[in-house]
Amino acid sequence: MATINTLARPYAKAAFEHACAVAQTDAWVNMLALAASFVESPEVTAQLRNPALTTARKCAFVAELCAERIDESFRNFLVALSENDRLELLPTVREQFDALKAEADRALEVQIETAHELNAEQLQTLAAALSKRLDRTVQPTPIVNPALIGGLIIRAGDLVIDGSVRGKLNQLAEALKS
Repeated sequence: MATINTLARPYAKAAFEHACAVAQTDAWVNMLALAASFVESPEVTAQLRNPALTTARKCAFVAELCAERIDESFRNFLVALSENDRLELLPTVREQFDALKAEADRALEVQIETAHELNAEQLQTLAAALSKRLDRTVQPTPIVNPALIGGLIIRAGDLVIDGSVRGKLNQLAEALKS
């Protein structure tokens, strides 16, 4: 059985390619976010799962919710999703679209987990160093986790840099065991 990501991927790629072709990636980010937020609500999900509604009515329902904030090409995108019974994939399509846009923009969201809150200067210095190392524009998200004791953990996509005291102690414990 196909996973949700596998089902959403072609729609996200098609939407991204269209948005790039018409130079409206930011507008599509906003439209996808809006439609996805509606689809994630329990009331809308219940309507989309209602077997009494036709696919055209389901599409019209979502389009009515977003009415004044979507354009005709996005409405056509909703029709394509609806015809294939994929409207519930909108949140996943949005995530994948955002990832494609970030890759094209050479941007990366980075989580910086520390034991204590970082000031703006420290966060900016870390972001600059990470931007240079990763060759991308870094958008840092600070997270405070007192369980780290000290140091920090950086998560950038699938890259994890563990410079925490806890991580160093775990490495030392592993080295002593072997």
